[in-house]
Order: sequence, then C-alpha cells, then structure tokens
Amino acid sequence: MAVADFAVISDIHGNLEALDAVLADIEARETGSGGKRPVLFLGDAAGYGPNPNECIEKIRKVIFHGIAGNHDRAATGQTGISNFNLYAQESIRWTTGILSPENKAFLEGLPLVCQMEEEGLFLVHGSPYEPEKWHYLLYFSQASVNFEHFEEKVCLIGHSHLPFVMERSPSGQLIAYRDGADLDKAGCRYIINAGSVGQPRDGDPRACYLLLSGARAEFVRVSYDIEATQQKMRAAGLPTPLIERLQRGL
Repeated sequence: MAVADFAVISDIHGNLEALDAVLADIEARETGSGGKRPVLFLGDAAGYGPNPNECIEKIRKVIFHGIAGNHDRAATGQTGISNFNLYAQESIRWTTGILSPENKAFLEGLPLVCQMEEEGLFLVHGSPYEPEKWHYLLYFSQASVNFEHFEEKVCLIGHSHLPFVMERSPSGQLIAYRDGADLDKAGCRYIINAGSVGQPRDGDPRACYLLLSGARAEFVRVSYDIEATQQKMRAAGLPTPLIERLQRGL
C-alpha cells in the first residue's frame, strides 16, 4: 500500500473564502509523522467565482502536484466553451478578461494528468479515459471503463463536484462509498472524487476536500463565509444563478 498523507483539493472556482478556509483546516492537521500534509490540486482554480487571480496565486505557493481542469483550459483559450452552459460561458469570459499574465501562464502549464507512481496515485480532472474530452465519471458503468485506463491503485478526480469513493474488487465488483473508505483491501483499486472546495453540488454548501491519511480516505467539510463570496460576485456582475447556488450547495 503506497498511498501516503495528502490533502486533495479540486474545483475551487475563484472562491477565495472557501479556499482560505480549507487551507487553514489543512494547515491545522499534522500528518502522522508530525509534518505538514502536501496538497494535490485536481483542477479548476478558475471559472464561476470572483477571485480567480487570488486563488491561483495561493495554489501556486502550496501545491505539491497539480493538473488542469476544463475551466482552467477555457480561461486560457486552450479549450472551447461551446459545451459550457450560458452562465459558465459568461463567467469564463469575465475570468479571461481579468487573469494576470503570470496566472494565465501557470494555468497554461498545468498538465492534463499526473502519475505519482511511487505513491500509487493517478491524478486527472475528469476521467482517465480521454481526459482531454472532460467526461464526467458518475456511474458504475463509467467506472468500469475508466478502471482500464490507469494502472495505479488510486485515481483521484474532480469535475462533477460530487465526493465519492468507488472501489473495484479483484473480481470486478464495484462498491460506492459517500463518507470515505479504507484503501488497504487486498487487490482492490479505487476512483475517488475529491468534491469541490468552491462550489459543492451535493446539497451541502460547505467547502469539501479529501484527506488521505495512510490507507484511509476521508472527506472533510469546512464552513466559510458564503455571503462574502456572493457579495463579491454581485459586485462583479456575475450571473445570479451562480451566486444563488452557493447557498444551496447545488
């Protein structure tokens, strides 16, 4: 079992208040050896929220490894936005207009995938199958296909903003967990969605991140000042539905 101590963050979406709350929570949690827990970033620092530059600058300083999300690639013009809904398109255009050259260059340099062979981890925003096409991975049928497209014990994903653990036994049986799971079962492999820091969609508006502690995966929920983020979004003229959904966690 190679998975070690990491904090995994994804889908920040320009929500500085949520990111600050999560980073403070991570900072307060020592690893088993008493050191700081390295941070892995699964993409989408940009899009939707009012503080993309500030979020990217913080991510640049703290992450151990990071990959690009579809909103990151869209904000830099590396991928199109025709498949985005109208509100997402509007927020991407706004984000593109305010990104600093340094932060744009950082997003442009993020890879689509990251293989951490020693730790047995594979990082991708959407799915290991055709990562450049930003497929969603939500169902057992989709998981069955995707387990064939990475070799590591654990694949870490984001994109859907829905935290879960999918476990595949050596016989091919699939089991889903919502609150976390032990990762040390003999011969089992896992796909884990870290949820969303900046725009949860599972009905819980608190920021969500994933804690990997040895052979245990746990989802951590952190309260933050949602109203402060919403006020900034209104001041920026971002779409009202994107503002209102933060309060509902949908």
